[in-house]
Amino acid sequence: MMIAMNTESCAPAESAALREIFASRPETVPPIGVEAVRAFEAEHRVVLPEPYRTFVAEICDGLRAGPPYYGLLPLAQTPSDWGSGRPERLLSEPFPLTESWLWEAEEGEAGLSEEEYQQCEDRMSAVFDHGSLLLGTDGCGMYWHLIVTGPERGHVWLIDEHGAIPFGTRPGTSLMPGTSGFAGWVTHWAQGRSWFGEEDG
Repeated sequence: MMIAMNTESCAPAESAALREIFASRPETVPPIGVEAVRAFEAEHRVVLPEPYRTFVAEICDGLRAGPPYYGLLPLAQTPSDWGSGRPERLLSEPFPLTESWLWEAEEGEAGLSEEEYQQCEDRMSAVFDHGSLLLGTDGCGMYWHLIVTGPERGHVWLIDEHGAIPFGTRPGTSLMPGTSGFAGWVTHWAQGRSWFGEEDG
């Protein structure tokens, strides 16, 4: 079950928190401005969710120090380990998930027909490449995505070879506890907290 959030306007408290976190950090990439954001949105037929939209336009467009471990990527960039020859990333196509999906277990199930296996592969491809921006990587194929299209718009997800998990506390799950959304994700990192809840306190 997804958590409702305001993705249409940037809350002053979120903007202030993001400005405070990044103002004190060296090597921030300067913001790109509203016109560049609008041009990107027109090219990809999306509207970036707030507060990320205001963040890249007015506050910062990347930070080598993170989050995540290997740095917060500038708008529309992919990590150096993303690889070549991958499918085109389609931001305007809806991100297909609303709940965690650990496909490693599903792929290993005995008795999957060739058709069922292909359906699983196609859905996995959509999870990686539809409706999301890449925020960065923690290495070992662990990529953070900001969802820009579909029911999960505005949420941050961790997607790797094992599956896809949303960041933030949700009813019935606490895989990655915290405040959902881009500002909550950044604040969690700035506080030095573990993504999976260990060492918090």
